[in-house]
Amino acid sequence: MPEGDSIHRVAHQLQPLVGERLEVETPHPRARVTGVASRLDGRRLLGVEAVGKNLLLRFEDGLVLRSHLRMKGRWQVLERNGGSTRRGMPWLVLRGENAEAVLWHGPVLELDDTHVRRLGPDILADPPDVDEMVERIRAADQSLAIGEAVLDQRLVAGIGNMWRAEALWRAQVSPWKRLGDVTDDELRSVLAEAAQLMRRSLDSGLRQRAVYRQAGRPCPRCGTPIASGGQGDANRLAYWCPSCQEGETPGTV
Repeated sequence: MPEGDSIHRVAHQLQPLVGERLEVETPHPRARVTGVASRLDGRRLLGVEAVGKNLLLRFEDGLVLRSHLRMKGRWQVLERNGGSTRRGMPWLVLRGENAEAVLWHGPVLELDDTHVRRLGPDILADPPDVDEMVERIRAADQSLAIGEAVLDQRLVAGIGNMWRAEALWRAQVSPWKRLGDVTDDELRSVLAEAAQLMRRSLDSGLRQRAVYRQAGRPCPRCGTPIASGGQGDANRLAYWCPSCQEGETPGTV
């Protein structure tokens, strides 16, 4: 699933369309039934922003289009299609004077930003509101594992599975450590590491992986084999070092 840094990158790529009146099409049948094209076609795009894992496109007359890519969605920004044949059926095409943005496999496409108002602070805000993140996390169930908490978009928006693993490893905190056992200093360290890693990825494209999808390989810090295991109701794979990440850990897989 694209994480917050990827969505912020898309928001930047879409900036050339801001200020233009756009031709809007929804070729895919599932997108067509949303009525997005008929509501937005010919309207001026006023702004594009990323909020966590959500992309918000603000049009004149107060209309806001929300896109969430889930697992397979992706945006492309291309030179305006001069009539050449496009393979496949995109969910959405936004066509400006010289460029067009194409959304593929976009399962969430709606003229409603209500969902975004319930999100926690964006980890890629400049600067991120770490105090508010900590406050929200402390108001949550303290028996929750920190690896689950940082993925809860209502607590902190933008962190996904890869950056969860890498931030926790850098902060030397086990994903299985319960919030009640995590100190505020540890919590702030995890959030700071996530913000730094994701900002570096956004600015430079650099994505260093120490533990994510490295199960069985030696920990870069201590040499212990990296462990992995499903966590939470969604059973998303966590990756961690059993030796140098503090906190109780389950059996490895």
